[in-house]
Amino acid sequence: MTLDRLWAGWRAGYVSSGEPPPGDGCVLCRVLEEASAVVWRGERAAVVLNAYPYTSGHVMVMPVRHTSELEDLEGAEAAELWSAVTASVRALKAAYRPHGLNVGANLGRSAGAGLPDHLHLHVLPRWDGDTNFMTSVAETRVLPESLDATAERLREAWPS
Repeated sequence: MTLDRLWAGWRAGYVSSGEPPPGDGCVLCRVLEEASAVVWRGERAAVVLNAYPYTSGHVMVMPVRHTSELEDLEGAEAAELWSAVTASVRALKAAYRPHGLNVGANLGRSAGAGLPDHLHLHVLPRWDGDTNFMTSVAETRVLPESLDATAERLREAWPS
């Protein structure tokens, strides 16, 4: 058996940070407290980087209030959430010039939600032919930029 290695130097900061492992509670609620992960935050909704992105630019749009059910959103929350999705699309188009975008939500664990306790929508850029042999053959994603670079790029492109 051979051991496959993929250099991921951007993880050095996390590994050497000395931070304790994540505690109890909702990971997305904790992410909202980490300024480096937040691209934009409003009164009722926020846009955060996906820590395990499908591709560079992959963000999650979520209500600030901890809720798992789409139908439990109040009118103002739903309006700000959708406005943040629209702003995310504009920022991604400006920053990455993708050929298309995926926008979606996995509602519940059986629908594919990895974090089903806090409602969130995924918004990510896509390009024609953006298949990669690493994903197909090695089940590994190769991302061309760090999360810090992604955050900076999206904040600069964020619509005012």
